[in-house]
Amino acid sequence: IVLEQCDLNEMVTFSHDDVYNVEAGSSSAGIDEGDVLTVRDCLYALMLASANDAAYALAIHIGGTIEKFAEMMNERARELGCEDSNFVNPHGLPDERHVSSAYDMALITREALKHEIFRTVSKTVYYEIQPTDKQPDLIPMSNHHKMICSGKYHYDGVFAGKTGYTVVAKNTLVTCAARNDMELICVTMKTEGRQVYVDTATLFDFC
Repeated sequence: IVLEQCDLNEMVTFSHDDVYNVEAGSSSAGIDEGDVLTVRDCLYALMLASANDAAYALAIHIGGTIEKFAEMMNERARELGCEDSNFVNPHGLPDERHVSSAYDMALITREALKHEIFRTVSKTVYYEIQPTDKQPDLIPMSNHHKMICSGKYHYDGVFAGKTGYTVVAKNTLVTCAARNDMELICVTMKTEGRQVYVDTATLFDFC
């Protein structure tokens, strides 16, 4: 929705609620109340740092309220053919009414891949939000998807994806890989620890 409705250079102002309504202990980019960032910077914070403060701010920027943005998410999901999803927040933190399926996540990812900026942001290993008058500190962010980054779980051909974790949902991973003119989307859910990367690699090898 952000990619479809926003210019990347639009400015997003972080309100008190954007910063302080995020569940304690959950992921954030450390953005302060009153900070103003571009949509581009917010997307990097969202995708690389899993920044729930950025998710809140983008949702309010577009929808006006969290409830309205959730309605927009649900409507767009239905348009894409999703049948098992109901979204009530923009970040995926636990709520019994907030549900999805691996298939629906794949449908949404397939649509997101039509936007080149999604591919660019998603495969970025490291990004810095530069200081501004209102945000004097440099905000460094690293990609958490270990199949994109170098290391034990790196997988040749992976070019996009998103990690996710809550105590309730455990590890969720969306991963996109290309090889021999074939692009694949793999979604794994409710996985323990780093097994999420092993399972994803096994599925890619099979396909």
